[in-house]
This record gives sequence, C-alpha cells and structure tokens, in this order.
Amino acid sequence: MTRTLVGLASRLPLARFARDRRGLSAVEFALIAPLMIALYFGSVEISDGVAVDRKLGLTAAALANLTSQATVITTADMNNILDASTAIISPYSAATMAMTVSCIAFDSNKTMTVKWTAFRGTTTAPTIVVPNDLQIANTQLVYSEVSYLYTPIVGYTITGSLAMSSHLFMAPRITAPTYNGTACT
Repeated sequence: MTRTLVGLASRLPLARFARDRRGLSAVEFALIAPLMIALYFGSVEISDGVAVDRKLGLTAAALANLTSQATVITTADMNNILDASTAIISPYSAATMAMTVSCIAFDSNKTMTVKWTAFRGTTTAPTIVVPNDLQIANTQLVYSEVSYLYTPIVGYTITGSLAMSSHLFMAPRITAPTYNGTACT
C-alpha cells in the first residue's frame, strides 16, 4: 500500500514540478540580475564622482599655482589663468563650476586682509578660514576655491545634484601678485 501512494505522488503534476531542476538557473538569474545591475551602475557612479572630485582638486591647485607664479596680473592674464584652470575639468561640463582666487595678506599682528579676489561662475566672495599654521606675520597667501554641482548620470533620481568643492592655500613664488593695480601687501 505504501508503494501505491508513492507511485501516485510521483505522478501528480505538482510533485513533478517540485522535482524539476531545469529552470532553476533562470530563476536564480532573475533574482540576482537586479542586484548585479544596481552594483554595476553604482560603481560607475562612484567612479565618476571620484573622478570629478579629483579634477576639482587639480583645478584648485592649478588656479593657485598659476596665480602664485605671477608678480603682476592683468585682467587678460587672469582670464587666461581661469581658462586654463577651467580646461582641467574636461570632459565634464564646466557650466556648473565656480572659481575664485584671492590674495590674502597678514600684517605684523597676523590680522588677515583679503586684498583682491577674481571670480568666474560666481560673484560671491568666498568665506576664507585660514588655518593657524598658515597665519604668519607679514606674509601673503594665494587662496583658490572651486565648487561644482555634480549631477550623477543614473543616480540623479535618488540623490539629485551634489555640491562638491575644493580649496587650496599657496604661498606666492616670487612676490605677492598685484592684480589690476591692487597690490597684495
């Protein structure tokens, strides 16, 4: 009698379906594929964001470096410096990038004065906080700040645009640069 029940159970369609392993890999793939696709696009987005952040750091460094090498900067010279610095962000769009470069002077009491600032993509003067180690009496610093509104390609619907920025302090190479007749001393 036991044999009859086992034989009957093996003939039922549901029992045969439960033992059938032919579509198992297709079901596993259907369950794992969305996770794999999400991980792939996530890694692309993170890599892209890190690349933009790195380019912002390079842009801020170039902006400060080019400015600190000059002794006298005209409006045309500053436009060339800003153009060269803007080119670094390529292949990303520079439309949402804002750059400022300033010359800061410290007097004998280490009181900070912003002598001049040049802008591109913004008209707002930066809020400059100089670390204590860089506040040296009777010296000057060139400060550059670059900000960028990064829009992820795939993750835009999740995060929206992300504000990224980088800044850098640099000592003038020869002497503090004069910009449009305004000395930085």
